[in-house]
Amino acid sequence: MAFKTELGETIFKQKYASNPYETWDDKAHSVVNSVCGDLNGTKNILMEKKDRDRLTKYIAEFKFMPGGRYLWYAGREARFYNNCYLLRLEEDSREEWAGVTERAMTCLMTGGGIGVDISRARPSGRQLKRTGGVASGPIPLLYTLNEVGRNVMQGGSRRSALYGSMNWQHEDVWKLLHAKNWHDIKVGDTNIAELKKADFNFPAPLDMMNVSLNYDDAWLKDPINDVFMENVRQAMMTGEPGFSFNFGDKQNETLRNACTEITSEDDSDVCNLGSVNLANIESIEEFKDVVSLGSKFLVCGLMRAHLPYEKVYKVRQANSRIGLGLMGMHEWLLQRGYKYEMVDELKKWMKVYETQSKESADEHCDRFLLQPPKGYRAIAPTGTISILAGTTSGVEPIYAVAYRRRYLSDGTKWKHQFVVDGTAQALVDSGIDPNKIESAVDLAADPERRLKFQYELQKYVDHAISSTLNLPAWGSELNNEDKIVGFANLIKKYGPGLRGLTFYPDMARGGQPITSVPYEEAHSKRGVVYEDNSEEQCLSGVCGI
Repeated sequence: MAFKTELGETIFKQKYASNPYETWDDKAHSVVNSVCGDLNGTKNILMEKKDRDRLTKYIAEFKFMPGGRYLWYAGREARFYNNCYLLRLEEDSREEWAGVTERAMTCLMTGGGIGVDISRARPSGRQLKRTGGVASGPIPLLYTLNEVGRNVMQGGSRRSALYGSMNWQHEDVWKLLHAKNWHDIKVGDTNIAELKKADFNFPAPLDMMNVSLNYDDAWLKDPINDVFMENVRQAMMTGEPGFSFNFGDKQNETLRNACTEITSEDDSDVCNLGSVNLANIESIEEFKDVVSLGSKFLVCGLMRAHLPYEKVYKVRQANSRIGLGLMGMHEWLLQRGYKYEMVDELKKWMKVYETQSKESADEHCDRFLLQPPKGYRAIAPTGTISILAGTTSGVEPIYAVAYRRRYLSDGTKWKHQFVVDGTAQALVDSGIDPNKIESAVDLAADPERRLKFQYELQKYVDHAISSTLNLPAWGSELNNEDKIVGFANLIKKYGPGLRGLTFYPDMARGGQPITSVPYEEAHSKRGVVYEDNSEEQCLSGVCGI
């Protein structure tokens, strides 16, 4: 099947094609045979031929998308199919600091991202009995892992993805709250935030890592406290730390993968991902079949995937976690004329997603005498694979119908071009008014709608949902000190029903590569590259056009 967008085809050829002649149909056959079929002539077939044939067709039609690691390793000798690994500092000792660093490096080298919980580290300044010195606290461990991530390409093929978290009651929590305040860190006569605008790759504290605070049942007793309020302020201003919510029977599931959608309480647990593309599904009956086969595919991945070290094998055997996700949700809503909200028709589809994923996974696990999964459904951001499929990522709304992309050419000249979102253009071609397509930029002014949507969707997801809440720029009329209490009350309202929240205030990280523009402007100028040599703009690192 042909790619919907030129960008999708380009990414496939550059990143996932095993050779210059491999087509997407070839890749669909390769990944199904590698994961579910006759591997190397062993006759160890994990899925019946009729099911493999339908699954291959669904992948070829972009109706089911295996996680990116499945696409990368399909047909290769190594089979590191898992996207991410969940780690924890098990004890605060020099041996375990070395151990978790080694585990992180090993996982990254296979192509998987990492998430690490550092809550068990002693607070900084605490007396050390063995050496007579004092503890450095948990933050330096994150700095160490950040530099590991900076210098290790995942599987030799992609930039490292890292995530770190800490319990909200840890004595060093205030240090983590402000660890990424780059505008306060001076470098000569300027600060890191300004340097990041000029060069997004300029090294900065924890710039390879997203961070969150873990909130447990204790928070429910006193939600509007000083730590929480400062967390809200920081999220509104810089985007970090985010919020990891772990309540009730999920209280110990503080470990998250790099994109935070998989949760666990066990060090060296692993995420195993694939997503159903709602936008390409023709009926609820077909949706049921795709969910069923996608779940079975991930169970096959449990049996076929190589893992980086022995403990991961043991934890995987005990937990059998899979994460069947969704993508193209906003496109599905737009196709039917719905706004970005949990409408009754979507609820019916989500009930099928909830029940069929468990039923099919349990059935396939039972067939091969595996433990039933401790988790079945997780919604990942699906950035790259949604581009391949030509649809909206995960459950995210379209970022912008049209935008201006800015980049630095040869390190000296700012260039920009106008782009129309491929999914948005397809919808416009089908007759939808581009000015009536809601985007994440539009919804930034009404964060409760995003929060409510995620809250309603979480009822059908037993892991978590990775969805970044876009906010207006800090200091604007809609996002400033006067709005903190109101926003805190929104999070307090929806937080008990969520598993996590992440944020991105406009221009929070400097060097922002894309900016929303009117559709008509981008459509008339798309594809043309412009150059800007303004001395003032280049000195600031911000393209002022």
